[in-house]
Amino acid sequence: MSDSESPPRALLSWSSGKDSAYSLSEVRRTGACEVVGLLTTVSSQFDRVSMHGVREELLDAQARAVGLPLVKVRIPYPCPNATYEREMGRALDRAKQDGIAHVVFGDLFLEDIREYRESRLRPAGFSGIFPLWRRETAGLAEEMIDAGLRARICCVDPRKLPKEFAGREFDRALLRSLPAAVDPCGERGEFHTFVTHGPAFRHPVPVSVGETVERDGFVFTDLRPA
Repeated sequence: MSDSESPPRALLSWSSGKDSAYSLSEVRRTGACEVVGLLTTVSSQFDRVSMHGVREELLDAQARAVGLPLVKVRIPYPCPNATYEREMGRALDRAKQDGIAHVVFGDLFLEDIREYRESRLRPAGFSGIFPLWRRETAGLAEEMIDAGLRARICCVDPRKLPKEFAGREFDRALLRSLPAAVDPCGERGEFHTFVTHGPAFRHPVPVSVGETVERDGFVFTDLRPA
C-alpha cells in the first residue's frame, strides 16, 4: 500500500474476548486495515453473545469503549449451521454495499477454523485478515497482559478445564495455574473471556461477577455492569 492509498476497510469479528480485542489493537497499530465496525453474533432468545454468554448491554458498552459501531447478527438458539451461514451472509452482503471487503479474525493456530472462514468469505468477495496468526500463545498471553489488556473468564469447557476457573481474571496468576494441557489463550475452546479494558479501549468497562451456572455442557459466569 502506497502512502497515498487508504488502508482497506474491514469489519472485525468480535467475540467480546481477548483475542478479538487484541486483534483490534494490532491492526490499528500496524495500519493493516481500517476497522469500521464490530461483527458479532447474538442469541435472539437470550440477548447474549453467542458461546461467550455475555449480556448484550456489556457488548454495547465494549463497542462504546473502542469507539466502533456494532453489526449484530441475531441467530436462534440452538442455531443450525445453515441458519448461521445465511444470516452471516446477509450481514456481509450489507457490508459489501458499504465498500467493505475484509474481515479481521483473532484466530491463532487452528487451521480448520481458518479454512472454514476463508471458504465462506471467498464466495462473498471478502478476504480474511489474521493479525495474531501463528503467534506463540504463551508469549502472546503475556504480551496481552503487558499491554494492559484486562479480562475475565466468562465460559469454561469443564471437560478441558476445571469449572472453578470460571469468573477468574485473565492475569499471570491464572496463566501459572492453568493445567499443562490447556492452551494459555484457550485457543482449543478451553475457556472464553470478556475484555474489560485494553490498548484498543478509550475507557474501562467495569463489571461485577454474578452467579456461575452449568448449561449445555459448559460453565458460564454471569458478568454484570458494575
